[in-house]
Amino acid sequence: MRPIMRQIVGCGGLAHMAPLPPLSRRALLGAAAAVPLVRLGRPRPMLTRPIPRTREPLPVLGLGTWQTFDVGATSAEREPLRAVLTRFLDAGGRLVDSSPMYGRAEAVVGEELRQLGRAQEAFLATKVWTSGKEAGRAQIETSERLMGALDLVQVHNLLDWEVQLATLRELKAQGRIRYVGVTHYQLSAFAQLERLLRTEHLDFIQLPYSVGVREAEARLLPAAQDTGTAVLVMRPFEGGELLRRMRGTPVPEWARAELQCESWAQLFLKFLLGHPAVNCPLPATSNPAHLEDNLAAGRGPLPDAAQRARILGALGL
Repeated sequence: MRPIMRQIVGCGGLAHMAPLPPLSRRALLGAAAAVPLVRLGRPRPMLTRPIPRTREPLPVLGLGTWQTFDVGATSAEREPLRAVLTRFLDAGGRLVDSSPMYGRAEAVVGEELRQLGRAQEAFLATKVWTSGKEAGRAQIETSERLMGALDLVQVHNLLDWEVQLATLRELKAQGRIRYVGVTHYQLSAFAQLERLLRTEHLDFIQLPYSVGVREAEARLLPAAQDTGTAVLVMRPFEGGELLRRMRGTPVPEWARAELQCESWAQLFLKFLLGHPAVNCPLPATSNPAHLEDNLAAGRGPLPDAAQRARILGALGL
């Protein structure tokens, strides 16, 4: 492994689009996908939040890669992903999150970023998902070879966490990674995650959180605030189920007027960002139009506590 030497780049922006009448996500975004970025007008910067440990500003929307980046090498498979990465970076996004358990995703991310000549613009996050010190170190080295210089490595689903976290701390002390963290996708792991937050001095935690899955609000998000731990959010759309449930239902007019939300995807993401503990939701997509829709949640006003309650009320939650 080589020491990390990477430039911290500033955040770009993406233009604000004028309000549109209620349409399906597919119909609304189909036209947007055909409009080149250079024709969208003056860019607006993506919001950022500081990583608590270092105060490094991190754009508030990241890019997940589970399933979406596990593809082959054909043009038909790669071109949409290349467009997604291009538009994500052009909009000021930085954090791309992957894992060895995501098939070819790490390799695809690294290959496409290098092909674009933009590897230094990304904040690369991945995970270690194995048992044993040597196996863990070997897996991290493979991830670095595939993706590039790693900013954040997380212990995936707490597998062999004591051994793997010790290795991550060694690599951080050597300057080979910049941040360490843990993840888990099960709500039953929240008590253990809270214990680790309060005892292990972690930089990041990644957890499931959405308008419909709010268990993290009870203790885990307050623990992250108490301990100065950055929070990444997995499954912000519950695997797309939230968006399917709202298909055909218009976004409330007050959300358009007060929060500049033109879609449910934007409103669901802004709900998460309205919690002060959340640094960065990680919606995954291979569709450039869906990406642009998601990115709009990273601009403009975020909901306060009263507006977050109003969002839940609109959903009957």
